[in-house]
Amino acid sequence: MTADAPTIVATSIGFRSAGRNMFDWTPGPIFDLAVELAGRPARPKMCFLGTATGDALNYLSAIYGAFAGTDVRLSHLSLFSMPNVADPRRHLLDQDVIWVGGGSVANLLAVWRVHGVDAIMRECWEAGVVLGGVSAGSLCWHVGGTTDSFGPDLRPVTNGLGLLPWSNGVHYDSEEQRRPLYHRLISDGTLPTGFATDDGVGLVYRGTELVEAVADRAGAAAYHVLRGPDGTAIETRIEPRRLPE
Repeated sequence: MTADAPTIVATSIGFRSAGRNMFDWTPGPIFDLAVELAGRPARPKMCFLGTATGDALNYLSAIYGAFAGTDVRLSHLSLFSMPNVADPRRHLLDQDVIWVGGGSVANLLAVWRVHGVDAIMRECWEAGVVLGGVSAGSLCWHVGGTTDSFGPDLRPVTNGLGLLPWSNGVHYDSEEQRRPLYHRLISDGTLPTGFATDDGVGLVYRGTELVEAVADRAGAAAYHVLRGPDGTAIETRIEPRRLPE
């Protein structure tokens, strides 16, 4: 089963820590939402892409550990040092949900384009495979946003896949450079109107329309940011729906 319309879940929501080990994770309710949007298949097929961290093995191991014992049929697509599946297009189109991890969005976009994954993702989106992800896995679906891909001082990224015609701001409440830079880039026209998320918040798009914001914690929010008539950024808070535990 797939979504009945092109669907993207773009978030600042990661896995939850299940213990002292930083990679001892459990899946949060955002994954239940992604499966629900995919039509609630009994054994949902989910493919994880860790391109933004260079397909780091510890990250990949943690993902498999998080979903062990669940109904999710997890797979992954690695591109380093070569694709781990014979036909990436066929594999991705066969999924209910594709989830993209955080890291360097600039490197992710470059590597995806080398391998043609950018075009495959559009095909998957149009076919109803639910696309989702956190941080870099949120930014990539948009026109662009703010990123630390180039170093600790944030810079704009403007060559996103553009499935969504908006910009995107992630980690809006937890990294002090994010909000002022996002405002400035929208004010000066570097980025178009867009949507930002505090940590713990996700955006659900049907087609290219934002239909709701969701959160896995209290107090966090999403934001609509646009360029006002006087050239300054105008920010409007969007109260998210709290996801069930």
